[in-house]
Amino acid sequence: MTRRSAAAALLLLAASTAAAHDFWIEPTGFRPEVGSTVGVRLVVGQRFRGEVLPRNPAMIARFDFVTDAGAVPIPGKAADDPAGSFRVDAPGLGVIAYRSLESAVSLEAPKFEEYLKEEGLESVIAARAKRGESAKPSRELFSRSAKSLIQAGGAGDAGFDRVVGLTLELVPEKSPYALGAGGDLPVRLLFMGRPLAGALVAALPYDAPENRIAARTDREGRVTLRPPKAGVWLVKAVHMVPVEDNPAADWRSIWASLTFEIPAPSPARPE
Repeated sequence: MTRRSAAAALLLLAASTAAAHDFWIEPTGFRPEVGSTVGVRLVVGQRFRGEVLPRNPAMIARFDFVTDAGAVPIPGKAADDPAGSFRVDAPGLGVIAYRSLESAVSLEAPKFEEYLKEEGLESVIAARAKRGESAKPSRELFSRSAKSLIQAGGAGDAGFDRVVGLTLELVPEKSPYALGAGGDLPVRLLFMGRPLAGALVAALPYDAPENRIAARTDREGRVTLRPPKAGVWLVKAVHMVPVEDNPAADWRSIWASLTFEIPAPSPARPE
């Protein structure tokens, strides 16, 4: 890729990120073989459909692969697609973690209010109404906190509940790889390392994202989801707080996502 085309790709990335909704990680395999290379795609869109984004070093605060052995940065070059790749050296569960720097975005009031309703941010709607700002365009700073849970070598569940220290973090309290379709999946939502109550957590299956399931976290930041089918899933949540340190913005939002695969049951062996 030439320097000019790389710059154009990064400009497209910035424009797409500012205009889009959800952000998630799609590894080239959720259950890779030990010794294989996993490509990591960053995707922005809505309802588990979107555009793959090339790597933009200027927006990356953190991008690594975390196992019991520690965190290893995921390498890549500007404008790479996939945005990075790494070699799987050991069996078991690992977490791909990504945190972006903040970006600014502004939406017209009707579109902003619609997005607040969709993401369960009624408290922000009420706060804007109380301030007399319901008809005012938004001035928002947003960042992404994305995770993907992979199982290397087809075995091992230790580390499914590993907390990696993202600003807003979804932490499964049961391994999706040991779940089975229709099983309960308890998830905890942490903001700055502490439980976040009252947040809407939604889960979408890749093959039918319209069949979303959702619930709000309790006082301990916990919610129990029941994915009805095997396959690749996206779990997501958004938290928004008033901005106090930037006169050019009113709200700061953090978007969290978690992707994983629930394996299909193995075919029964003949007697």
